[in-house]
Amino acid sequence: MTDSGIIIEGLRKRYGEGDTAVDALRGVNMHVSPGEVIGLIGPSGSGKSTLLKCLGAVTDPTAGRMTLGGEVIYDEGWRIRDLRALRRDKIGFVFQSPYLIPFLDVTDNVALLPMLAGNANAAARGRARELLEALDVAHRDKAMPSQLSGGEQQRVAIARALANHPPVILADEPTAPLDSERALTVIRILNQMARQYHTAIIVVTHDEKIIPTFRRIYHIRDGVTHEEEGEGRELPGTP
Repeated sequence: MTDSGIIIEGLRKRYGEGDTAVDALRGVNMHVSPGEVIGLIGPSGSGKSTLLKCLGAVTDPTAGRMTLGGEVIYDEGWRIRDLRALRRDKIGFVFQSPYLIPFLDVTDNVALLPMLAGNANAAARGRARELLEALDVAHRDKAMPSQLSGGEQQRVAIARALANHPPVILADEPTAPLDSERALTVIRILNQMARQYHTAIIVVTHDEKIIPTFRRIYHIRDGVTHEEEGEGRELPGTP
């Protein structure tokens, strides 16, 4: 097990008290190495969303320990004072919908987070251009979100998630609205970005098109994770 990437140990989350208490997470254990993309799958109500909310510092766990990028962020309580800064600087989020800011162009959508983190305008825009080039959408840098295709929007969303060099990306159903070709392209891109930027990525998905691409999968059932080896099927366009 590595001391960086994502490490989750004995994570629990209980909602309510007494007879009405519900244990959404019952002792989750996971690890994701830097440069690795893993799949997290399970039926509705199994605890996937709760796990992502805890790992994304949106929901308070009840017990356990979480380490991101070599830093313990939770150990029977939060070890980070500013959770907003934690989400901004150490965790990238990719969702089913891109949620791009409609009145900002592509470059500004990606550069906004680094600027909010205190980076100079030129440095933030330079980082945005680097990522847009890596994701093959640099030619759309001045376009508004409404002018992009669905696949282009998701590439820009991935660029935004990487903008602050986070050690972790949490992707929640990132391929759900896409056809097979575009879905596999998004997963290929996530794998390339994980390797290139040494980022640990968790993809929560029900998408049968992409599940065979993962080398490792965590099933979550009744709030408990079970690790298994995936098919690791080769992705189109992968060098």
